[in-house]
Amino acid sequence: MLVYLSGYLYTARDAAHKRMVESIQRGESLSIDWSNETIYYTGPTPAKPGKPIGSCGPTSSYRMDSYAPVLMDLGVRVMIGKGDRSEAFRQSMINHHAVYLQTVGGVGALLARTVLHSEIVLYPDLGPEAIHRLEVKDFPAIVTYDIYGGDATKEQIEIYKNKMYEKTK
Repeated sequence: MLVYLSGYLYTARDAAHKRMVESIQRGESLSIDWSNETIYYTGPTPAKPGKPIGSCGPTSSYRMDSYAPVLMDLGVRVMIGKGDRSEAFRQSMINHHAVYLQTVGGVGALLARTVLHSEIVLYPDLGPEAIHRLEVKDFPAIVTYDIYGGDATKEQIEIYKNKMYEKTK
Protein backbone atom coordinates (compact mmCIF):
# COMPACT_ATOMS: atom_id res chain seq x y z
CA MET A 1 0.00 0.00 0.00
CA LEU A 2 1.34 3.40 -0.99
CA VAL A 3 1.18 6.09 1.68
CA TYR A 4 2.12 9.77 1.71
CA LEU A 5 3.60 11.02 4.97
CA SER A 6 3.26 14.58 6.15
CA GLY A 7 4.68 15.84 9.42
CA TYR A 8 7.99 15.18 11.13
CA LEU A 9 10.50 12.37 10.91
CA TYR A 10 14.09 11.86 11.95
CA THR A 11 17.01 10.71 9.83
CA ALA A 12 19.52 8.21 11.15
CA ARG A 13 22.00 5.86 9.53
CA ASP A 14 24.52 3.34 10.82
CA ALA A 15 26.80 5.63 12.82
CA ALA A 16 23.93 7.43 14.55
CA HIS A 17 22.18 4.16 15.40
CA LYS A 18 25.39 2.73 16.84
CA ARG A 19 25.99 5.83 18.97
CA MET A 20 22.41 5.98 20.22
CA VAL A 21 22.33 2.33 21.24
CA GLU A 22 25.73 2.58 22.96
CA SER A 23 24.48 5.63 24.89
CA ILE A 24 21.33 3.78 25.95
CA GLN A 25 23.36 0.76 27.03
CA ARG A 26 25.49 3.05 29.24
CA GLY A 27 22.28 4.32 30.85
CA GLU A 28 22.46 7.75 29.25
CA SER A 29 19.29 9.46 28.09
CA LEU A 30 18.91 10.77 24.58
CA SER A 31 17.78 14.33 23.96
CA ILE A 32 14.98 13.09 21.68
CA ASP A 33 11.76 11.55 22.94
CA TRP A 34 11.34 8.63 20.52
CA SER A 35 7.73 7.87 21.54
CA ASN A 36 5.68 7.27 18.37
CA GLU A 37 8.42 8.69 16.15
CA THR A 38 9.58 7.81 12.65
CA ILE A 39 13.17 7.15 11.59
CA TYR A 40 14.17 7.47 7.94
CA TYR A 41 17.40 5.67 7.09
CA THR A 42 19.13 8.34 5.05
CA GLY A 43 22.20 10.54 5.14
CA PRO A 44 21.20 13.74 3.35
CA THR A 45 23.63 15.59 1.16
CA PRO A 46 24.28 19.29 1.83
CA ALA A 47 21.49 21.64 0.82
CA LYS A 48 21.87 23.93 -2.17
CA PRO A 49 21.29 27.63 -1.48
CA GLY A 50 17.63 28.29 -0.70
CA LYS A 51 16.79 24.61 -0.20
CA PRO A 52 16.19 22.86 3.15
CA ILE A 53 18.11 19.70 2.20
CA GLY A 54 20.11 18.05 -0.54
CA SER A 55 19.39 14.63 -1.95
CA CYS A 56 17.97 12.26 0.66
CA GLY A 57 17.52 8.77 -0.73
CA PRO A 58 17.09 5.70 1.47
CA THR A 59 19.95 3.48 2.56
CA SER A 60 19.84 -0.30 2.95
CA SER A 61 17.86 -0.99 6.09
CA TYR A 62 19.25 -4.38 7.10
CA ARG A 63 22.29 -2.64 8.59
CA MET A 64 20.04 -1.20 11.33
CA ASP A 65 18.42 -4.55 12.24
CA SER A 66 20.51 -5.11 15.36
CA TYR A 67 19.84 -1.56 16.62
CA ALA A 68 16.15 -1.20 15.75
CA PRO A 69 14.69 -3.26 18.65
CA VAL A 70 16.40 -1.02 21.21
CA LEU A 71 14.89 2.05 19.56
CA MET A 72 11.49 0.39 19.29
CA ASP A 73 11.74 -0.19 23.06
CA LEU A 74 12.00 3.62 23.34
CA GLY A 75 8.88 4.11 21.23
CA VAL A 76 9.97 4.30 17.58
CA ARG A 77 7.01 2.98 15.60
CA VAL A 78 7.85 3.66 11.95
CA MET A 79 11.09 2.97 10.10
CA ILE A 80 11.69 3.90 6.45
CA GLY A 81 14.44 2.60 4.21
CA LYS A 82 14.98 0.18 1.38
CA GLY A 83 15.41 -3.54 1.18
CA ASP A 84 14.42 -6.60 3.14
CA ARG A 85 14.80 -7.02 6.91
CA SER A 86 15.76 -9.98 9.09
CA GLU A 87 13.24 -12.31 10.68
CA ALA A 88 14.39 -11.13 14.14
CA PHE A 89 13.68 -7.53 13.14
CA ARG A 90 10.24 -8.43 11.79
CA GLN A 91 9.31 -10.27 14.99
CA SER A 92 10.45 -7.34 17.14
CA MET A 93 8.47 -4.99 14.90
CA ILE A 94 5.31 -7.10 15.36
CA ASN A 95 5.86 -7.23 19.14
CA HIS A 96 6.19 -3.43 19.27
CA HIS A 97 3.28 -2.77 16.86
CA ALA A 98 5.65 -0.96 14.55
CA VAL A 99 5.72 -0.75 10.75
CA TYR A 100 8.43 -0.76 8.12
CA LEU A 101 8.03 1.36 5.03
CA GLN A 102 10.17 1.42 1.93
CA THR A 103 10.82 4.20 -0.48
CA VAL A 104 12.57 3.98 -3.81
CA GLY A 105 16.33 4.13 -3.98
CA GLY A 106 17.89 6.32 -6.64
CA VAL A 107 15.34 9.10 -6.36
CA GLY A 108 16.85 11.05 -3.47
CA ALA A 109 16.64 14.35 -5.33
CA LEU A 110 12.92 13.82 -5.92
CA LEU A 111 12.33 12.81 -2.30
CA ALA A 112 14.12 15.99 -1.21
CA ARG A 113 11.32 17.97 -2.85
CA THR A 114 8.96 16.71 -0.12
CA VAL A 115 11.15 18.19 2.65
CA LEU A 116 9.91 21.56 3.88
CA HIS A 117 12.42 22.04 6.69
CA SER A 118 15.52 20.29 8.03
CA GLU A 119 17.55 20.81 11.16
CA ILE A 120 20.34 18.83 12.79
CA VAL A 121 19.17 17.78 16.25
CA LEU A 122 21.78 15.25 17.39
CA TYR A 123 25.39 14.26 16.63
CA PRO A 124 26.40 17.14 14.31
CA ASP A 125 29.95 15.75 14.34
CA LEU A 126 28.72 12.82 12.20
CA GLY A 127 28.29 15.11 9.19
CA PRO A 128 25.79 13.59 6.74
CA GLU A 129 25.03 10.87 9.31
CA ALA A 130 23.96 13.41 11.94
CA ILE A 131 20.37 13.07 13.05
CA HIS A 132 18.13 15.56 11.29
CA ARG A 133 14.55 16.41 12.08
CA LEU A 134 12.70 16.78 8.80
CA GLU A 135 9.33 18.31 8.17
CA VAL A 136 7.87 16.57 5.12
CA LYS A 137 4.76 16.92 3.00
CA ASP A 138 3.49 14.04 0.86
CA PHE A 139 6.62 11.91 1.31
CA PRO A 140 5.85 8.68 -0.63
CA ALA A 141 6.49 5.26 0.89
CA ILE A 142 5.19 1.71 0.62
CA VAL A 143 3.96 -0.20 3.67
CA THR A 144 6.18 -3.28 3.49
CA TYR A 145 5.68 -4.91 6.91
CA ASP A 146 2.62 -4.12 8.98
CA ILE A 147 1.88 -4.59 12.69
CA TYR A 148 0.23 -7.96 12.03
CA GLY A 149 3.18 -9.54 10.24
CA GLY A 150 1.94 -8.79 6.75
CA ASP A 151 4.73 -8.74 4.18
CA ALA A 152 3.91 -6.82 1.00
CA THR A 153 7.05 -8.08 -0.73
CA LYS A 154 6.11 -11.73 -0.27
CA GLU A 155 2.51 -11.03 -1.23
CA GLN A 156 3.52 -9.29 -4.46
CA ILE A 157 5.95 -12.09 -5.38
CA GLU A 158 3.13 -14.62 -4.94
CA ILE A 159 0.79 -12.55 -7.11
CA TYR A 160 3.47 -12.37 -9.81
CA LYS A 161 4.15 -16.12 -9.62
CA ASN A 162 0.45 -16.88 -9.91
CA LYS A 163 0.09 -14.62 -12.95
CA MET A 164 3.10 -16.24 -14.58
CA TYR A 165 1.69 -19.71 -13.83
CA GLU A 166 -1.64 -18.75 -15.40
CA LYS A 167 0.15 -17.59 -18.58
CA THR A 168 1.89 -20.95 -18.97
CA LYS A 169 -1.36 -22.98 -18.84
